[in-house]
Amino acid sequence: MVTQSSGTNDFVWAPQPSAATLIRRLVSEFCRDSELASHLATTMLQETGTRLYDWVDHLALPKLPESESQLTEMGFELAEQGGETVLQHLGGMFPLIVLDDNVLPRLAIRTESLVQFLMAHRLHGSARIIGGPLSRLRSAMIERTSRAELWAIERHGYRGFEVCDLEADQLLAAQHHFEAFQLRCRQMMTDAEGFDHATELIDAAKRDLTVDLTCDLFFTAERNYWQQRNRAGRVQKMRQDKLGLGWGNHDHHTYRSSREHFSKLVRVLELLGCRCRERFYGGRDAEWGAQVLEQPNCRIVIFADVDLAAGEVTGDFAHHGLDARSQLGTVGLWCKLHGEAFLQAGMHHLECQFDFANACQQLAREGVQTMTPFTDFPFLKQAFTQGEIWPVNEARLVAAVGDGMLTSSQADQFRSAGSIGSHLEILERNDGYKGFNQTGISEIIRETDPRRAGG
Repeated sequence: MVTQSSGTNDFVWAPQPSAATLIRRLVSEFCRDSELASHLATTMLQETGTRLYDWVDHLALPKLPESESQLTEMGFELAEQGGETVLQHLGGMFPLIVLDDNVLPRLAIRTESLVQFLMAHRLHGSARIIGGPLSRLRSAMIERTSRAELWAIERHGYRGFEVCDLEADQLLAAQHHFEAFQLRCRQMMTDAEGFDHATELIDAAKRDLTVDLTCDLFFTAERNYWQQRNRAGRVQKMRQDKLGLGWGNHDHHTYRSSREHFSKLVRVLELLGCRCRERFYGGRDAEWGAQVLEQPNCRIVIFADVDLAAGEVTGDFAHHGLDARSQLGTVGLWCKLHGEAFLQAGMHHLECQFDFANACQQLAREGVQTMTPFTDFPFLKQAFTQGEIWPVNEARLVAAVGDGMLTSSQADQFRSAGSIGSHLEILERNDGYKGFNQTGISEIIRETDPRRAGG
């Protein structure tokens, strides 16, 4: 069962094959005209298990052979975006198409750090960066032929095309707030104080910076914290850093939450400019629910999990709050053992876009095994890497037994063997599909219940 966050069908996602065919054709044609783009496509696939297609930020073209009516039928619509006329597709995940009669065809690759990308490809002596540090848009042309231009770009909470450098005091403030996000105290006397502390840091950053830059810096810090606690993430990040790409292929960030703190989690995410999208309920047996949120200017998507009962899904459980229960589902027990994902534990998983088969095979060669896929559709493939095993704090085990949430034997098992903490998720999206597989998520949530085989 999927419910909507509003009374419309805005969040009922479907594959968009005609739009995907157009984008694939444009990228393929560009690679024929750009030797470097073709080389990058091959290298990305072989060394990172990712597809150039998924790294494309935008394409700039003088014209398209398709008529406006054909493009409309595909789901594209004209819009103004940061000083440019663009074609955008609101029903799927596609790069923007910039319409500009005065340019050669241009393809821009999205990177997490433009400087790191240029250094990785030995372009630091030849490419000129447009835009200063932490500017909302930084770009550099890395190849120009008689038929095409290849660019690399770095964005910070901005989807447009106008460069706007930070003033010196703003740059200093951005660095200060980024450090504060990375070093924020995640273990307070109470979890409520932890949420209040994060709120104070976010409010302080928003007073000095835009909400979009604040959001961008915050989730960079969140990925850093998660990565420190997940070997699969460190291995894959190293592979992508070899090409100077960073986590520019992130798809969504997943937070597990206790029932009593779920509305606090949603509230703090909304402070960062995230907006509620679709809601999920896994069913009576699964007893989980989720609220999807999106920050469109930052390309940040959140999947927020919580234990949920059938009667609660029809209400606005993201904002109205949920009472604690005497029995815990998979999500609640994970939080009981490890802490809130927003606080002590860090994200349950980061999901990034890959060529599914190549990524799984390449990570296996690095000693990172992948669990059985929980989604295997033509338009969506998903699998967790084997879970990172974390030790469980003794005080948490004692409290869980005392509250009747665990048996003594279960606690002994967790005490000796630890419990699954986090994953990297391998995802492949095709046909621009923007949604999630509820049935598959229910299966993987059951599979990763800490009580299964003790872990």
